[in-house]
Amino acid sequence: MIEVLEQTGSTNADLIARLNALEHVAEGDWLVAKRQNSGRGRQGREWFDGQGNFMGSTVVTASSQNPPAYTLALVTGLAVYETVNALLPDPQALNLKWPNDLLLGGAKLAGILLEASGDKVVVGIGVNLRVAPQLPDRQTTALAYVMPPPELDHFAHNLSQCFDAELERWRNFGLETLIRRWLACAYPVGTSISVHEPSGETLLGKFDGLDENGSLLLLDTDGTRRVIHAGDIVITSGAQN
Repeated sequence: MIEVLEQTGSTNADLIARLNALEHVAEGDWLVAKRQNSGRGRQGREWFDGQGNFMGSTVVTASSQNPPAYTLALVTGLAVYETVNALLPDPQALNLKWPNDLLLGGAKLAGILLEASGDKVVVGIGVNLRVAPQLPDRQTTALAYVMPPPELDHFAHNLSQCFDAELERWRNFGLETLIRRWLACAYPVGTSISVHEPSGETLLGKFDGLDENGSLLLLDTDGTRRVIHAGDIVITSGAQN
């Protein structure tokens, strides 16, 4: 079921409130808003509320039988990638960026926010279908800048199907398959990046893939391989040998 609201504060916050009130929120159900006035991104950033963009959330039940819940960021990224990729005239311009961004022509097209509530994970997704914000620290884009944008209902339906398929693969085949598929959609190994860690430190190096747990591997400027568990990634140049 896809429930569409004309306006709300945040679809993630709405689902968390329903869970806290002990309402039943089933996997496969989505809450989608045409407008949000309190949307959030990672690290408390405000998420741009653009008319005609996709802003929606769903719920996943976490279990010890499944891979770690934080890897749902990779699952969700793949689902958004597959949904958008099927629409694009030039799919090669689309890349995933760890841990939870989708880039089109090097500019941010979509973002993901995971929030835990008991044994549930609320998965929030924002995709710039019609308009993108102007941000001082990163390039942004929208599907409408390269093609006629899809209708919101059509996009929501396709995304829900892709998410269900990726969730099933995650549960049935585990992290190894997920990471391999994610890397096939990501910017190339050898791409120069900077990592802005939560501590405030900035690391420079090259993207060296993901480890077996889904953490980013950074080949530092001195040749040391570092495991990055959290941070903002900025692509500074293309892949290098």
